[in-house]
Amino acid sequence: MLSTSAFLLAMIPLYIMALIGFVSRRMRILNSQANQVITQLMLYITLPALILYSLDTTFSIDIFTDFVWLVTMSIFILSISVFVAAWLRRRAALPLKQKSVYESLIIFGNQGFIGFAIAYILMAEQGIIYLTLFNICYLILIWTYGIYIFTKNEQSVNWKGLFLNPGILSTLTGLVMLFLPYKWPSPISDTFKSIGEMTIPLSMILIGSLLAEIKWHDFRQYSKNLYIWIAAGCKLVILPVFLFIFLFLHVPYPLIIIAVLTSAMPSASTTSVYAQKFGGDASFASFGVLVTTLLCIITIPLLYSLLQWLHPFSQ
Repeated sequence: MLSTSAFLLAMIPLYIMALIGFVSRRMRILNSQANQVITQLMLYITLPALILYSLDTTFSIDIFTDFVWLVTMSIFILSISVFVAAWLRRRAALPLKQKSVYESLIIFGNQGFIGFAIAYILMAEQGIIYLTLFNICYLILIWTYGIYIFTKNEQSVNWKGLFLNPGILSTLTGLVMLFLPYKWPSPISDTFKSIGEMTIPLSMILIGSLLAEIKWHDFRQYSKNLYIWIAAGCKLVILPVFLFIFLFLHVPYPLIIIAVLTSAMPSASTTSVYAQKFGGDASFASFGVLVTTLLCIITIPLLYSLLQWLHPFSQ
């Protein structure tokens, strides 16, 4: 496991990649359609390839045990997040269009983009395996409850979208291959690896480009909104800390690191997409994603340092 200083150094290239994306969008090297193209490229090609390559490993009882712990931690933190977000939504003095966004900002994180970058920094392909297993419940939740938050109509859930989502399809395919006594042929595995490794730089360039699109007027307006900062505090620090209890339950430490840092990812850009599609306040959503994305530069290393400090006491 990386030391705190080594972890910080390893994250610097991620910030530089995001800066490249920011400058490229500001200089119009990336046009207004670029974000959508990069997102589609990642969701349908590079990220599924990375998942398939990472899960192309030999099944063992240790992997099954890790799988059980990761799913347990995922259900635990998602349940708490849903409860806390619903409670805060009821108490929030916000317009209806912003209440749905507020709840979604607290629950759903950017686990598919920045999450994979952090996991890869920490443990390379092994980290991607852990994150993929941890994300199974999250993927199902964001494609069901994530939509329900904005529609409040269970009949409107896009079940076809749920089961045909490339993230879920590649995860299920990878899990089948994981539990079968077979592996991908070398040419296919090498192709998955080469394409999958594009995910990390593309994800950070996309984040930077998305940040560049926030208007100064919206920044001034929403920075005064207390609920944005409450959502950020819950998403980035308060909720992930609940997972610290697993330090004292003899869960393998690498699994806890992945679970905590993944849960501490900034709010998902999917919130902005859902707000736009289902009549929420898309500008409010975009600013929430912006704030949490900027603050995670501080909070992720902080949580990692805290875990490193607490770990010896849990032995």
